[in-house]
Amino acid sequence: MKRIVIIAFALALAACGERASDVMQGYGEAEYIYLSSQDPGVVAELFVREGDLVEAGAPVFRLDTERLGYGAQSAEAQRAAAAAAVSTAEAEATLAQRNYARGAQLARQGFYPRARLDADLAARDAANARLAQARREAAAIGAEAGLAEERVEDLDGAAPQAGTIERIFHRPGEVVAAGAPIVALLPPQNMKVRFFAPQAMLARLPVGARLLVNCDGCAEPLAATISFVAREPQFTPPVIYSLEQREKLVFLVEARLDAPGPIRPGMPVDVRIAP
Repeated sequence: MKRIVIIAFALALAACGERASDVMQGYGEAEYIYLSSQDPGVVAELFVREGDLVEAGAPVFRLDTERLGYGAQSAEAQRAAAAAAVSTAEAEATLAQRNYARGAQLARQGFYPRARLDADLAARDAANARLAQARREAAAIGAEAGLAEERVEDLDGAAPQAGTIERIFHRPGEVVAAGAPIVALLPPQNMKVRFFAPQAMLARLPVGARLLVNCDGCAEPLAATISFVAREPQFTPPVIYSLEQREKLVFLVEARLDAPGPIRPGMPVDVRIAP
């Protein structure tokens, strides 16, 4: 009887050890969206604070538009002048075509000199060439004007997706370089977890596998789906594992959360395979 109890106890310990080994440690990871401007400038206004929840399309910041505004106005004036030049060239081309058509009709009747008809033809061709050139120039100037307008519009930053304002890097009055982040936005769907799995468990962790994630403050496990498994191993990060496990080779795994819940960037989590 004593032997049976010992065996049962040993089996229970083995089962507990097996369950414990199925739990992998990791942390929350965020994929931020950094809002910036294509042009340098001075921050004129901020419409948000850190921690604010914003909807897609909500205004976030505005840079000073004075410098680029002058350029846009100049480009618009050039576009108007180019459009006027096209109108003039169209009128000249129409008149030249009419003159040539009338001369050709008279020439067929023998009432129009050949030399004059040739001159009308040359005038028509020259007018058409000037019209084509005017249209090309107008198209180029129009593209430049459109780009200038877009650059001015780009000075007004809006949220591309709904999310939380996680960090503000520049405030009103500060000079911002082109492409420098002004605000970091975190959409809820951009939260994921990263953990490290031993080689023995890789076969059970394909992309698409379902997981359960626990954290301090999680009322119940959160569902997640594996989205990435590293192809090359690495040594166990000492921040994640104990001293006894640091020399083991593990593989980085990332999983997307169905809903982020209370998980925040850097928060420790426990991950196990969903039953």
